[in-house]
Amino acid sequence: MTSSSAPLESYVESWRPAPTTQKDPMAPGPAAALSALLDQPEPTAATGGPLPPLWHWLYFLSWPAQSELGPDGHVRDGTFLPPVPDRRRMVAGGRCRITAPLRVGVPAERVSSLASVVPRAGRSGALLFVTTRHEIRQSGRTCLVEEQDIVYRSGTGTGPRGTPAADSVPLPDAEGSWARRTLPDERLLFRFSALTANAHRIHYDAPYCRDVEGYPGLVVHGPLLTLLMLELVRAQETGRRVHSLAYRLRQPVFAGEEVWAIGAPGDEGARLRIATRSQAHHATAEVAFG
Repeated sequence: MTSSSAPLESYVESWRPAPTTQKDPMAPGPAAALSALLDQPEPTAATGGPLPPLWHWLYFLSWPAQSELGPDGHVRDGTFLPPVPDRRRMVAGGRCRITAPLRVGVPAERVSSLASVVPRAGRSGALLFVTTRHEIRQSGRTCLVEEQDIVYRSGTGTGPRGTPAADSVPLPDAEGSWARRTLPDERLLFRFSALTANAHRIHYDAPYCRDVEGYPGLVVHGPLLTLLMLELVRAQETGRRVHSLAYRLRQPVFAGEEVWAIGAPGDEGARLRIATRSQAHHATAEVAFG
């Protein structure tokens, strides 16, 4: 792709990708691997055990041929990748409704479709928000409906996009009754990339981050920050099931920054956030119990 001054929406005026269907045996291996990464007991020791919310991100993965990858590590052409020039991609947020927990070892089917395409103006230029909808079924029943918002921009980085934490800034105040500290380093980012088949270079190639994407360091995966927030719920609310959730990724976190997942529980759900020494709300989430 080459750079262009044309509005981003002009590239997607007739872009209407058809729905796709994928199947997965939902083997226990990925869930066990994520448990090890998070230093947590495996939640699904037996076949048929429930997956924690959003752990389905470890499944329905795509491993394209190496020759099909673009310079950024993402596949060059994918069903739900908008045909914009010099495409740059980041997860913005999402929503999920869980009517029944997905079960390990029970074959599942995921139907994905394009929900919306919305152009917006951002501080770094024109942006394109693409929302993809996923419906996951097991044993003939729809268990989970998810929408993911991905933001795209065109062109190379436009300068610093966030700054690493300063040691002189005090730690965030954990105003809720839930809090957990994590230090995401290069090893953690590498293992999470492998678990999610994510070859995006912002998670392992520091010179690329600085010179091309405009970041000061390696970027912690947005989905990993979301899972860290939900780990608070899993640890504290073992007797209550998450019925729905919504999350938003606001500011990037960089490798080596001390991360706090903080939760404020309520009667019907909980409000969650990711904080560092430099920002109080890198990511936020709300969950509702059912």
